[in-house]
Amino acid sequence: MFNPSRTQVRQLFFDTWRKYHRQEILSGIETIALEVILLHPEYQGILDDEERYRDKDYFPEMGETNPFLHMSMHVAIKEQLSIDQPIGIRQKFENLRAKTGDEHTATHIIIECLAEMLWQSQRHQTPPDAQIYFDCLSKVEESLK
Repeated sequence: MFNPSRTQVRQLFFDTWRKYHRQEILSGIETIALEVILLHPEYQGILDDEERYRDKDYFPEMGETNPFLHMSMHVAIKEQLSIDQPIGIRQKFENLRAKTGDEHTATHIIIECLAEMLWQSQRHQTPPDAQIYFDCLSKVEESLK
């Protein structure tokens, strides 16, 4: 499994944005990253200023959203959906998309549940537990009825 560093992830987004503007050919992962970047115009200015934002820290406790983490979560969800891993995630996504009427909203719901699972994993120093992920998604699904 590929486990990129913070620097590598950020560089992917900076390089993708730069290549997009130069109309250069993108790799597979860059194509996915570009789709995510284009969904988030609020982050495009950051990608225009690599020097300023390459090493910037973001502090959630101060109300800051880390745009690189957010976009990376989008990429992770796209990858999960493409291979239906964990098994059943594609169906959960389709259910959420049908209930919300919007792919981006459904993706953001899944991101929240993925983040919850990862937080629980870190908190308890255990491997990520798909059951936590699916329980969270089921609760959201139920609340949208």
